[in-house]
Amino acid sequence: MSVIVKDLVKIYGEQRAVDGISFEAQKGRILGFLGPNGAGKSTTMKIATSYIPPSSGQVQVCGIDVVNNSIEAKKKVGYLPEHNPLYLDMYVHEYLNFVGGLHNISGKHLKDTIAEKISLTGLSIEQNKKIGALSKGYRQRVGLAQAMLHDPEVLILDEPTTGLDPNQIVEIRQLIKDLGKEKTVIFSSHIMQEVQLLCDEVVIINRGKIVANSSIQDLAKGLKPSKTITVEFEKDIAMEVLEKIAGISNIEKIQGNKVRLKTESSADIRSEIFKWAAENQLPLVGLSLEESNMEDIFRELTGK
Repeated sequence: MSVIVKDLVKIYGEQRAVDGISFEAQKGRILGFLGPNGAGKSTTMKIATSYIPPSSGQVQVCGIDVVNNSIEAKKKVGYLPEHNPLYLDMYVHEYLNFVGGLHNISGKHLKDTIAEKISLTGLSIEQNKKIGALSKGYRQRVGLAQAMLHDPEVLILDEPTTGLDPNQIVEIRQLIKDLGKEKTVIFSSHIMQEVQLLCDEVVIINRGKIVANSSIQDLAKGLKPSKTITVEFEKDIAMEVLEKIAGISNIEKIQGNKVRLKTESSADIRSEIFKWAAENQLPLVGLSLEESNMEDIFRELTGK
């Protein structure tokens, strides 16, 4: 295992920001670390990267304890924090030279490494600009380039696609996916589609405790049995009318004449809805079954 977190606790005053969590991240696998704001994600990542100490418990990176041997542990980790700290008065190329020096990389090796990371992160046309003159998306790329610069075995990325435009997001997602084939990647994201596309494993934390730790496929199997059906009527329908449909546990108006109906079981009741609409002379324009996705799972497990 590249990263092992065991019985980790972090206490701030009377608040247990991280409350006895344990999980493992493997080489060649991408682990999505998820949770609502304030759940303890960033705190856990800061402990794993030796930026803050735990109150109790242990984190090992490539067999190295992050508290007892923090300098050696840091050599194994590339870290992109949630709030990307950069020297805004430095030029991109100058900053990466500076970071390379901190990692004892020099000469031709440093020059070649910087050129490679700039190319990988799509910074070529911006490399001679001051960081302060870059957009938020390009600053995020600079942060990712510095995290990768010393070719670490473990990458810990806190919201790596924040501020990127749609084209940039696709590029950075592909880069993370490629890196995940050879390295251990732990990343957090609030974009559930991103998690589904990239992750092999998922850990979900809520109020400092782990509420899920499994593959995405196994996670979906653990959902409460239910179906979500999107219905579009020809005209606007009163919500109280829809409440008469048997087996419906929740009704949500989406837009226009569209509503989302959630059932109490895993049974597909589209035929019953069609029959009910016909009997009540309520013409349908559309009727579709929604598959369970990461957003549903996340909401159910975190109570959101």
